[in-house]
Parts: sequence; C-alpha cells; structure tokens
Amino acid sequence: MHTKTTSNNQATTPVREHYTTGIVTSQDGTSIGYRQYGHGPSIVLVQGGMGSAHNFHQLAGTLADTFTVYVPDRRGRGLSSPHSNDYSIQKDVEDLDALLMKTDARQVFGLSTGGLIVLRSALVLPTIHKLAIYEPALSVNGSTPLDWVKRYDKEMAQGNVAAALITGMLGPKMGPPIMQYIPRLLLEFLTKMMLAREDKNGSGEYLSMRTLAPTLHHDGQVLFEMSETLENFHTVQAKVLLLGGSKSAAFQKASLDALEKVLPHVTRVEFPGLDHGSVWNYDKQRNPGGKPELVAQELRRFFAEP
Repeated sequence: MHTKTTSNNQATTPVREHYTTGIVTSQDGTSIGYRQYGHGPSIVLVQGGMGSAHNFHQLAGTLADTFTVYVPDRRGRGLSSPHSNDYSIQKDVEDLDALLMKTDARQVFGLSTGGLIVLRSALVLPTIHKLAIYEPALSVNGSTPLDWVKRYDKEMAQGNVAAALITGMLGPKMGPPIMQYIPRLLLEFLTKMMLAREDKNGSGEYLSMRTLAPTLHHDGQVLFEMSETLENFHTVQAKVLLLGGSKSAAFQKASLDALEKVLPHVTRVEFPGLDHGSVWNYDKQRNPGGKPELVAQELRRFFAEP
C-alpha cells in the first residue's frame, strides 16, 4: 500500500529524559556503545553523518514515554570502537544486528546515511518488521552528489581538517543554502576559528567537529556502496515510513520519490518548513532549525500501529 501525507507543523516541547548506557559486541569483535531511554516496545535510532548518539537526545527523549529507545554510536564515534581497515556498510549492518539481537527490537529509524544502513539491513535481517527513514540520499541515476569525496580525502590526508569539513558540507549541499554563496576561503577561515574554539572550550556532550571529521570518509563509502541499488528494495517486506522536509535539497527529495515507487509497503510524510537537520536536537547555537518533536509525532504513530 502506498500513501502520501503531509504532516502538520504543531510542535510540542521535547521531553527531558535520563538515559543509561550499554555495549554490544559486533560480529568482528568491535564494541558498539549505545544510550537507552524510556520504557515500552523497543526501537533503535541510527545516526547519519557528522552526528553521534547525543544529536538524537531530544528525539529519543520525546519517544521515551511510549518506547524503550536505543541510540547507538556508530563506529568511530562516542561510546563505540574505531572503524576497522576493512570497513564496508556490511559492518554497520552487523553492528545493528548485534543491537537488535540484544534488545529484541523489531523497529528501526535511520537518518541520512543511517537511513541507507537501515535500508540495507532490511534486505538481510528478517528481525526488522518496520523501518522509518528520513532522507536517505540514495543515489538514483546520479542524483546524489558523490564527487566531493576524493577532494575531502585529499584534504584530510594533508591535515587540513577545516577545508575537508567545508568540502563535506558544500559537496553534498548539506549546509545552509547561504553557504553556497560565501567565498570558500572565508568559510574555511570561519571553520578554523570554530575548531579552535572547540579545542579550547570543549563541545559539551556533542562530539567535536574535529573528532567527527574523519567519519565523513566512511559515510562517503556508504553513499558509494548504496549508489544505484534502487531496484534491490522491491523485495523489502517490512513496512516502511519515508520522511522528509519541504526545505531539503532536491537530491534528497529525489531519493524519497524513487523509493516510494519501489518499496511495496510504504507510507510517505513530508514536513512543511523542515530540512535535513530538523531531526537533530534543537540548539540555539548549533541547530536552531531542530524540530525533533515533530518527527517524533510521526514515528510514534507509525511504530504504534499494529
């Protein structure tokens, strides 16, 4: 069944929830740390690029009145071990599988590259009964920009973290639209200042940009591995909820359009006025466009359905 709806834009105040932490061991021995919130049926939230478990703190907290919410740190982030030299998206699938087995979760949400990991997992893990995905950026006929990855890798190899971060934002058009009109040298200068400020003052519970910068390489690899694999997903038997914002980039909407046509059991919701970063915590300085409570409303509705 295919349906398409538009979500209303009424916000509620995110619940402030405490959490505990735990660790599971993946198939290759890698430790995957996670946060656990709330009580009720289990769901797992899988993070996208340049984020850690803490970026989902408000989303998880808002869902915690209804569900037990597990939020893993992907490899190379926070509570989890570093990436191995033989990394591929299959490692992320195995990491998710280990958490699903421990928690008995059957419902999963993924953002961006995390959405691609969830999609891939749904092909091979029959334990997943429902999956919700926010703008997975699946490249269809070259729709998702991928040419930035080589430049990013070169800049990281040269130790120019600020330049690499700008490449990782401008290439896939992930930053605010105004970034496309600011001279690159100015953007790099401002990013160096931000990195220096974090180095001096810390970044609180958020992982610093310098810490997260190397993980963009692996997110780029996920994009490459999943590129042009659309037809694989006509066999997905799980119920799927596709989510996106009206203000998001055209290639993100193209990914959702294509998946909506292929997935056999799919519902789609678009949020007026939201963009790719709206799933993350509202933070006046870091993410003033955060609206996780709106996304939580749709996830609660979808995951509560029989």
